[in-house]
Amino acid sequence: MADTTATTHEPSKYDRLIAAAQEVPSAVMIVAHPCDETSLRGALEAAEHRLIVPVLIGPEAKIRQVAADNGLDLRAHEIIDVPHSHAAAAKAVTLIREGKGELLMKGSLHTDELMREVTASATGLRTERRISHVFVMDVPGHADTLFITDAAINIFPDLDVKRDIVQNAIDLWVTIGLGEPRVAIVSAVETVTTKIPSTIEAAALCKMADRGQITGGVLDGPLAFDNAISVEAAQIKGLTSPVAGRAQIIVVPDLEAGNMLAKNLTFLAHADAAGIVLGARVPIVLTSRADSVRSRLASCAVATLYAAARRRLTQVAA
Repeated sequence: MADTTATTHEPSKYDRLIAAAQEVPSAVMIVAHPCDETSLRGALEAAEHRLIVPVLIGPEAKIRQVAADNGLDLRAHEIIDVPHSHAAAAKAVTLIREGKGELLMKGSLHTDELMREVTASATGLRTERRISHVFVMDVPGHADTLFITDAAINIFPDLDVKRDIVQNAIDLWVTIGLGEPRVAIVSAVETVTTKIPSTIEAAALCKMADRGQITGGVLDGPLAFDNAISVEAAQIKGLTSPVAGRAQIIVVPDLEAGNMLAKNLTFLAHADAAGIVLGARVPIVLTSRADSVRSRLASCAVATLYAAARRRLTQVAA
């Protein structure tokens, strides 16, 4: 009998997320200023894969010109005409506040321009939770989906902010149906020392989990990155915990470390990096011009699964 092992296609971690999202109702996604090919194509392809129902906000003539130049079909999609990117960001947030969308996506405007509207105290989408970002990474050769947080929003978070960063990531992991996550609070070393403040914060976060201030996941830290993801490295160090060597969520000391880690995995390990912002009234998909099609689809899939779970909870509560 011929050996078919080599030709059997094993669905990737992103494939499974996309397939799961296609099993729930598509969520309405407000897309702010999709005025270049990458952002417009990303939204339309997510719609073609039955992940979202996009509402496009921006200068209508410019959106239609981008579509015409790149062979994109807008006939099935709503466009709301506004004059420029700032107006698009403001209108997108207003539509979310009015309950006309469950998801928000950044188009071809700067992240700061959109997040300024999201975080506005009187008119934005703030909740009691601090807003944070999660990279949802599909790393070749690594068994689990890997979350890295926060590598895009909070530059130098203090302990209170880190508590929300951790809780946001755990809530996302649990809500999209991945089970109870193993969370590593990483630093340069696995011992607690006053010389490296992030080790003290890591230990404090673990104690906060012990006291019920962080729920839903299993925490350990401080852990050096190798001890967080490599069973062999953890064994050599004599570390015994459910997390060491098997972490699924990596909580970094600050944005600089997280951003470099995520980009190292992307460009050296050829990982795909989807991304989502949590802690606002709705999930926010932050796209980059460097994102692959699969990354964009995965970002929309994660956001849709999250929105669907929240919708179910609201219906139960009602």
